Amino acid sequence: MLTASQIHKSYGRLPILRGVDLSVEKGEIVSIVGASGAGKSTLLHIIGTLDRPDSGHLTIDGVKIDGLNEKKLSQFRNEHIGFVFQFHHLLPEFTALENVCIPAFIQGTARRQAEIRGMELLERLGVQHRAEHKPAAMSGGEQQRVSVARALINNPSLILADEPSGNLDSENAASLHQLFFELRDSLAQTFIIVTHNEELASISDRTVHMRDGQIL
Repeated sequence: MLTASQIHKSYGRLPILRGVDLSVEKGEIVSIVGASGAGKSTLLHIIGTLDRPDSGHLTIDGVKIDGLNEKKLSQFRNEHIGFVFQFHHLLPEFTALENVCIPAFIQGTARRQAEIRGMELLERLGVQHRAEHKPAAMSGGEQQRVSVARALINNPSLILADEPSGNLDSENAASLHQLFFELRDSLAQTFIIVTHNEELASISDRTVHMRDGQIL
């Protein structure tokens, strides 16, 4: 599913990633753990094609990412990768359903088709009753489930999550973690999760430890 080879990244004179190698199999749930500043989020952004490495090679779904121009990179990201962030990043002026459908609209999916798929996902995640509510009217757990639905709308093969349960209470965090495994088992998606949550890391298929910009 994914191979990252000798990934280096610096900001100015500050080296963040120092030759990271990582391989992830299809359908695998991998947690990346480490102290703040270890380079976890930077690695996730590079895997998610939100940032480019200074050197190294990245292949996702058989596609060599470093050979794509910005337009093709954006299209690849939209079609193949879903993102779940700690702070949800839902647009406050749109309803839950509209937020979920945005990646589909970007892909060019017809509104009606996108809305049907969006409602199916909201129902699957147990928040269909919030479809017409804006983020301010939803709890943190509900907002996170909406953000997961948004990540799934284009049927991506890879889901990247950056501290997805960081702002949730223990009950909602446990529910979200269980949801990831249910989605993997039913949709055969691959998850790479940056987390400080020891419980989530312990139940993942594999835990990758980072320190000082390197995988241990």
